[in-house]
Amino acid sequence: MSALLSHRTRNAESHRAFQQLTTQFPTWEQVRDAPTEAVQAAISPCTWPEQKAPRLQAILRELTVRLGGHLDLPRFTQLLTELPVPEARAWLETLPGVGPKTSAATLLFSTLRRPAMPVDSHHHRVAQRLGLIGPKVGTEASHALLEALLPPGWDAQQVYDHHEALMFHGQKCCYFNSPACGRCVLLEVCPTGQLRLGAAPATEPATIA
Repeated sequence: MSALLSHRTRNAESHRAFQQLTTQFPTWEQVRDAPTEAVQAAISPCTWPEQKAPRLQAILRELTVRLGGHLDLPRFTQLLTELPVPEARAWLETLPGVGPKTSAATLLFSTLRRPAMPVDSHHHRVAQRLGLIGPKVGTEASHALLEALLPPGWDAQQVYDHHEALMFHGQKCCYFNSPACGRCVLLEVCPTGQLRLGAAPATEPATIA
């Protein structure tokens, strides 16, 4: 639920929306059964609450069906723990409105702590400029491509740190407009930055390490 609220929303606002939702509706059954307008009002700090409210309820209704008629969250957690990461992600992505970013965030950021890598807009932009993915690769398609580049055997903490590092770099240096290439620590391996500064191109493509 928290991952869905975070779509195109700053962390502070999505956190406030989640807190308001769980304060107003102490159980997920109450969220599922409440008037959609009430859920929308509770999550108003996030972007597009009019889209996210019915989506949250649709997911909770679908989980109720799949879990035998009630929201058995321990069973849900056990299922996602026992499945291999690719299968757990595929299972989550069959829920209404759940895509690669939400499935990965659910597995990595929750108490499950499984090595699935979410790609947000900052992470995606940095990866494109480094040449890790092509210029026409969309955010959703980039998940599988970038995850395939990770060193084998990385645990959840390593995947988390990698995601946070690229996201933070996109927020603080590799801006959407006017990236600060002159002070970029990755300039030596960044073809985009070297082209912008008129430097010699990188001799080798960037790698994830």
